[in-house]
Amino acid sequence: MDWNFRTAEELAASLRAGEVTSAELTDEAIARIERDDGAVNAICVPDFDRARAAARAADQARARGEDGPLLGIPVTVKESYNIAGLPTTWGIPSHRDHLPDEDAVQVSRIKAAGAVVLGKTNVPLGLQDMQSFNEIYGTTNNPWDHGRTPGGSSGGSAAALASGFGALSIGSDIAGSLRTPAHFCGVYAHKPTLGLASSRGMVPPPAPALPGDPDLAVVGPMARTARDLSLLLDVMAGPDPLTLGVAHDLRLPPARHERLRDFRVLVLDEHPLIPTGSAVRAGVNRVADALVDGGARVARHSPLLPDPAEAAVIYTQLLFSGSVARFPVAAYEQLRIRAAGLSADDRSLDAARLRGMVLSHRDWIEANGRRELHRHGWRRLFAEFDAVVCPITPTPAFPHDHDPDLLERRIDIDGVEYPYFDQLVWAGQATMPGLPATAVPAGRSPEGLPVGVQLIGPMFEDRTPLRLAELLEQEIGGFQVPK
Repeated sequence: MDWNFRTAEELAASLRAGEVTSAELTDEAIARIERDDGAVNAICVPDFDRARAAARAADQARARGEDGPLLGIPVTVKESYNIAGLPTTWGIPSHRDHLPDEDAVQVSRIKAAGAVVLGKTNVPLGLQDMQSFNEIYGTTNNPWDHGRTPGGSSGGSAAALASGFGALSIGSDIAGSLRTPAHFCGVYAHKPTLGLASSRGMVPPPAPALPGDPDLAVVGPMARTARDLSLLLDVMAGPDPLTLGVAHDLRLPPARHERLRDFRVLVLDEHPLIPTGSAVRAGVNRVADALVDGGARVARHSPLLPDPAEAAVIYTQLLFSGSVARFPVAAYEQLRIRAAGLSADDRSLDAARLRGMVLSHRDWIEANGRRELHRHGWRRLFAEFDAVVCPITPTPAFPHDHDPDLLERRIDIDGVEYPYFDQLVWAGQATMPGLPATAVPAGRSPEGLPVGVQLIGPMFEDRTPLRLAELLEQEIGGFQVPK
């Protein structure tokens, strides 16, 4: 295996030992991108000249005796993060020329840790899809099957990692945008606890990069191993230096356990609102078997689990209330009229989406109150369990679907079609209450596509699902290079 598929941890050790230079790693990564990315289209904004300069600077720093957790390691960054001098468009054609003059907080942090930024990775229009395509940069393909999506909205980052284009990447997640691409491309990702990592500068153009507390949305790390996730999370975690960081320092608690046999795990493979496809169910069962074989205490049901159906409705309302916040008045009024025409007894997720789009502030407060009840339910559950294993989506990567009407799209689950957005219910399990969730590879489908699962942990105990991910990687294997 060449340098491009070594872990960040291995690269750091080799750099410290003088076995390779950052300039060599960077040149090799750029050569691979130039050779292979034409078919994948993961790197939408290359920044190779500055990457080479940063690599030379890293080598000079090391020669002076300096070090850093990411010093000299080539990485990529999701297009939605501001990087001074590079376009930040979120795939929106009218903003193709938007050039921020300041790095996002997380870009500043990885650079300060010594990372060499190779460029930016592709996203869907407005980051609002489980695929990654837009009019500016085109379509990103899954490295395992170019006819399928790598996921979204951090699909370019997952495809880049699977293709050997950098050892690490940073993305974001509000509807599985870190976890779904990891699942589809066979890599790792971690959705941190809500509020754990500052997101300033990960903002739609042309909005100013102001500090704030976005609801549901987080920024987080992507990698090819669980240990590399922890390495990058340690760089990313911490409050915004303009707000809570003025007074607060972060100290994450250690993982609850170090040995697999000490973990108490709840395994879920069924959701009341959507079936789980056979390939994903097999992946969940493979992880469950590894847990049992490793001596962990495994349960398949618990009365402590907050109602998944109610959780999905709350999540859907909160998610879609935010997604239309900037809609034109006329479009919003049409949505309001459609929502008013719904039957009172229509409890479908389609109805929840439409109601969420026109949620009043009064109704949002009520939904938020129900969210707090669910958070309390999760605290009670995590007094009995250390982690929850469940799907990320019901299927492996699906074929590209560019129907502009997302509400008319369908997802095929073992030959039966369901509304496209219904597949988000599994992502919402962790997102709605703000819990950390680590996406890990869990095998292959009969067609050879990657299948992943998520490990949900207690709030602000991110090291617990990350440690469990490391232990599972030792038991069932992890990333594999696409053939």
